[in-house]
Amino acid sequence: MRDGDVVVIGGGYAGVRLAKRLDATARVTLVDRKEVFFHRIASLRAGVRPEWTTTPFIPYDRLLRHGRVVTGKVVRIETQERQVVLATGERLPYDVLVIATGADYPEPARFTGTTIEEAAKTFAAHQRGIAAAEHVLVVGGGPSGVELSAEIRLARPDARVTLAHAGPELLHSTGSHRAGRRTRAWLEAHDIEVRLGSFMSPGHDFGTYRDARGDVLAADLSFWATGTTPNTLWLRLAGHGDWLNATGHVKVDRALRVAGRPDVFAVGDVNDATELKITPAALAQADLAAWNIRAHLHSSGRHRKEPRLYRSVHRTPLIVPFGPADGVTLLPVPGGETAVLGGRTSVLAKAKTLMTPYIRRQLGYTAT
Repeated sequence: MRDGDVVVIGGGYAGVRLAKRLDATARVTLVDRKEVFFHRIASLRAGVRPEWTTTPFIPYDRLLRHGRVVTGKVVRIETQERQVVLATGERLPYDVLVIATGADYPEPARFTGTTIEEAAKTFAAHQRGIAAAEHVLVVGGGPSGVELSAEIRLARPDARVTLAHAGPELLHSTGSHRAGRRTRAWLEAHDIEVRLGSFMSPGHDFGTYRDARGDVLAADLSFWATGTTPNTLWLRLAGHGDWLNATGHVKVDRALRVAGRPDVFAVGDVNDATELKITPAALAQADLAAWNIRAHLHSSGRHRKEPRLYRSVHRTPLIVPFGPADGVTLLPVPGGETAVLGGRTSVLAKAKTLMTPYIRRQLGYTAT
């Protein structure tokens, strides 16, 4: 028996996981502006290699056995009436609302438009640009910038590739000097110029870039892998700016509920529960929120279950692919240390397939 209407806004990793967890016990409606699930982990390779163009797109039609998926844009949340209003005018009643709208990523890790055709055209444009470029600049030496630089180099061994990073070493946010050194060694061995301590900004002339020292770099193509922005502008426009913190993330308590609203949850990159915005953290939040939502819907009075509390993730395995056949894996071990593993582990865990078979199975499709 399914009791309670649950509306999940956002069909990314956290939203899909939570909707699937609740499908058997609640009346679930998943709302997303895109017509398909976007496997963002595969997007950097898709932006470089034509044969990967459609890999990140997985239909939603097999996700839910009982609930439904609605393609649409949310324009308003009426908390008194407990309704979500779409741009079409359709109203979705809820007993529990979940905000899972994720974050906006820089190109090429972005779903442009709302249809497969629109997003695929953008990927194809990036592929053509990379294929024709003599010099490609990637700004940002975190996991995404490193991964993108490696993909470009392997696709274009004849092009000049520069990775500029404002920090003192690559992957410095991980706290692992060894991982940073191993990553830099791989990039430089593959003839990628690595510039550290190099904060870049567009120059005065088209195709030029200037660092903090005033040095000018010319490149005919650039990608900025310098962070993400939570997708919460729609909440501010809908009159719920008080739900957001200074960085635009949704403020939640340890049960992942929006402060002061026991019937509104926020999961994944969109909330302020952790600074570590990676897929494993989003999935862990979805699982915990699903348990808390079931408890909220199915218990009351003196029989009400206490919610489970989320522990912010500060250390978790991290895999950075260097193309499909190499990479570096950071594995936390007891005592606060981090083991750094090389190519074989990275390839088996992520680099070769970018977790595509696993994600496809989560949405009800075969691995290939």
